[in-house]
Amino acid sequence: MCTFASVIIQSILLMAGIYLHIPFCKTRCIYCDFYSTTRSEQQTRYVQALCRELEMRKAYLKGETVETIYFGGGTPSQLTPQEFRLLFDAIATHYGMEHCREITLEANPDDLTEEYLHALSALPFNRISMGIQTFDDATLRLLRRRHTARQATEAVGRCRKAGFGNISIDLIYGLPGEDIRRWESDLQQAVGLHPEHISAYHLTYEEGTPIYKMLQRRQVEEVDEEESRRFFDLLTDHLQRAGYEQYEISNFCLPGKESRHNSSYWKGIPYLGCGASAHSFDGAKEREWNIASLDRYIEGIEQDERDYERELLDETTRYNEFVITHLRTAWGIPLEELEQRFGTEMKQYCLRLAAPYLENARLENRNGVLRLTHEGVFVSDSIMSDLLWVE
Repeated sequence: MCTFASVIIQSILLMAGIYLHIPFCKTRCIYCDFYSTTRSEQQTRYVQALCRELEMRKAYLKGETVETIYFGGGTPSQLTPQEFRLLFDAIATHYGMEHCREITLEANPDDLTEEYLHALSALPFNRISMGIQTFDDATLRLLRRRHTARQATEAVGRCRKAGFGNISIDLIYGLPGEDIRRWESDLQQAVGLHPEHISAYHLTYEEGTPIYKMLQRRQVEEVDEEESRRFFDLLTDHLQRAGYEQYEISNFCLPGKESRHNSSYWKGIPYLGCGASAHSFDGAKEREWNIASLDRYIEGIEQDERDYERELLDETTRYNEFVITHLRTAWGIPLEELEQRFGTEMKQYCLRLAAPYLENARLENRNGVLRLTHEGVFVSDSIMSDLLWVE
């Protein structure tokens, strides 16, 4: 039984990353539960606060070389080129950028005009991550996306013309009213754009979002488990035949085009998160996150009293996070590393709980690495849950 990746990708060596949260959106999508705001009048002041936070926290990464920078949101493509320059100047001054290998901008297709892309091409960005979600215009309108399928397709073309050779697109499946034929059409159109990377997520109805309320009022219906499985099987089969490797449950890439920044989250690499609601991890035992409030974030930074929370991770939490994050990926859980970090007892505990899944071929142990098989990926949540340490 093979693992869920068509080719096992070697462990990616990363140093440190910086994440900048840009919360501004013109409109809010009905499924999104990330922190965002439509208060664009605060944009200039927010960028100034980000620059100040980067300066305030320059010791956080303890001198580690910064290899990846990621602008996420929200809608980072709402920022002006001049605002990006201010942020890049702050990063270069306080952290250095000479070793950066991947600098990603999340963008909405309709923001990526020829003029805007020309300006972006003069900045350090070398990767564009575009939220397309679907090529069905009626569904895009339902989701309150600002772009059309044609705008998405044309935006990819403009990115190529502007010189961007590393493009990622996001897709969502299990959408209201979706059937297998429409999902196949989405996949065909996505592959036809030849992006280097595709992220594909099953729609989740997060409590508090507009689409969750629509579900509660029975205005939309959630797809059943059998249909979800058919969507997933089509996704993995279609992308594998097109030459994409599944290196994480929801992420596929052409060879060598993994998201290096996102891989840092799954491999426990230290990263600094700046901006409202942004999370940081020191790579060892401590995690912290900024307040999810535009006003309180800005005011705190301006007063040199950053509003944030901190969590010290005990060994149980670190073991559980190690299991969850590593098992999501094609490189899996290296059992020797697990033993070095947490001891022989924890390794034996993990293998004992994994035994039923090894027996039914939902997990495999190949060369001392525990990985999900294709069959295991679809039930990965329950497998991960069963492998956790419960005190």
